[in-house]
Amino acid sequence: MGTAYWWMLLGMALVTYIPRMIPLTVLDGKKLPPLITGILSNIPFAVLGALIFPAVFYVQEGNILFGIIGAGTAFLIAILGFGLMPVVLGTIGVLAVYSLFN
Repeated sequence: MGTAYWWMLLGMALVTYIPRMIPLTVLDGKKLPPLITGILSNIPFAVLGALIFPAVFYVQEGNILFGIIGAGTAFLIAILGFGLMPVVLGTIGVLAVYSLFN
């Protein structure tokens, strides 16, 4: 392995470490406003949605309706206030029944 490899590895380590270190050192002991705290607490859910939602339409090749029915079912069960397991199992059940008739 040449020196370019090690320089690249060091650069990637710094690029990863610095954005994580700065908020911890700059914001240490400071209280953030409730608005900022609320926004920051929702970022993981927004990123997860952005990663998952496009894949919904490609779940079953050639049948976009399969993904739409699955996403709609999951959304409906979640809106009704059920937890994660009922949402997952309910969606699997609906898609299993749909698969029998398709």
